[in-house]
Amino acid sequence: MSQTEKQKIGEIGENISCEFLVKRGYKILDRNYRKKWGEIDIIAKKDKKIYFVEVKTVSRVTNYLPEENVHPWKLKRLGRAIKTYLLEKNVSDETEWQFDVIAVFLDLKTKKAKIRITEDVIL
Repeated sequence: MSQTEKQKIGEIGENISCEFLVKRGYKILDRNYRKKWGEIDIIAKKDKKIYFVEVKTVSRVTNYLPEENVHPWKLKRLGRAIKTYLLEKNVSDETEWQFDVIAVFLDLKTKKAKIRITEDVIL
C-alpha cells in the first residue's frame, strides 16, 4: 500500500527527529510502537531514562503550532500505549520516563528543517 503525502511528510519528520535525538546522545529503542489504542512515534533512552516522543511535522506555513495537534484524547491514548509498552517490555517501576513532543518544520524547497522540542508533557 502506497503512502499518502501526509504519511511521507510524517515519516520524514520522524527520521529527522531520530537523527536529532541520536546526535544529542539518545539511543533509539523503538519506532512506531502500535497498539489498537495508540501509537508511540519514537521511544528513546538517555541516562537510564526512557523518553516517549510524539512527532508532529508541518511542511507549510500555518497559523497554529504543530504541538497543538496533541489533543487531550490523543494524550489519553498515548498514556495507554506507554503503560502497555512499559508492561510488555518488563520495565522496572523505578525506571524514570517522560513524554516529549517534537515539532518539525520542513521547508521542502530548501530541504531544511527546524525542530522544536517540548519536554516532559503531562499526560
